[in-house]
Amino acid sequence: MTPDVSGSAVDLARLRRDRLLDGRLKLRHLVLLTAIADHGTLVRAAEHLHITQPVVTRGLHDLETALQVRLFDRGPYGVTPTIFGSVFISHARGILGQIRQAGQDLDDLAHAHAGTVRVGTHLAGSNILLPKAIGLLKASSPRVTVIVRETTPDVLLAALLAGELDLMVGRLTASPTEAGVRQQTLYREPIGLVTRPSHPAQSMGTVTLADLVDYPWILPVEQTGLRLELEQLFLNAGLSLPENRIECTSILTLTSLLIDTDVIAALPILIAHTDPRLAVLPTKLEPLRRAVGVTVAAGREPSPTLNAMLTSLQAVAADILKRPDISSV
Repeated sequence: MTPDVSGSAVDLARLRRDRLLDGRLKLRHLVLLTAIADHGTLVRAAEHLHITQPVVTRGLHDLETALQVRLFDRGPYGVTPTIFGSVFISHARGILGQIRQAGQDLDDLAHAHAGTVRVGTHLAGSNILLPKAIGLLKASSPRVTVIVRETTPDVLLAALLAGELDLMVGRLTASPTEAGVRQQTLYREPIGLVTRPSHPAQSMGTVTLADLVDYPWILPVEQTGLRLELEQLFLNAGLSLPENRIECTSILTLTSLLIDTDVIAALPILIAHTDPRLAVLPTKLEPLRRAVGVTVAAGREPSPTLNAMLTSLQAVAADILKRPDISSV
């Protein structure tokens, strides 16, 4: 009667797998194994690892015992991997490579070389401050992913408090009252009335709101602080809001309309001063000068990546402050 060896083979395979996970296999065994394979002798492997040869011999014996296979053939000039050894060495290199990559990933995160930062923005800071800060961050940490979300400030604030954003970049309220946020002012930027350079009002000299009310306007939507301030300006001048108006929060749509039509829009002046297709009217709107900065959630520990983004924003803001049309806090 032919003995049934299939059951014992299955049991041996299961035993081998169990021994890999029961604590007998150590990380040092994998390091030792690859060192032997790389250097060809137990002596040179020991020298490379700065341990004694008996330690290497004992470690290899423990590993072969746990695996129940011979990993190397011994010869007069060194050792040669068996078929079992070649397969297991390949896996060992893969495991060690994954562990090294895990360590690199942790180091990258700790030093802000990798990770994700989610930024919300609206108009102010969106054309110079934020793009240049992202460029500065990516120059030093190309593996960082930056996600930019543009919408109205009230929506951005809700997303920030909900943990969907890491920070907001843009105009700050004069005295923030929202619970749960911290703000840092980077610079103060005036709001100006912006048109295309060939707009008829650009040839009128100094103009007032009364001179401009009959032109088409682009106004912020009602949820924004700038909309409330503009309404107050018109009210103080004894005027109603322009009847011919568009309410828009998209900077791309807004810019295209300014270039192609006779609309007037109240915008942060850096948007106009950095785009030759736009020009600022000499109408004084000093009450609309506001702080531009960052808003983060209070009580939330910033990640290294967020701190790196904040550092980049501060560095770019320092350059912006050198412009004559921008003032400090």
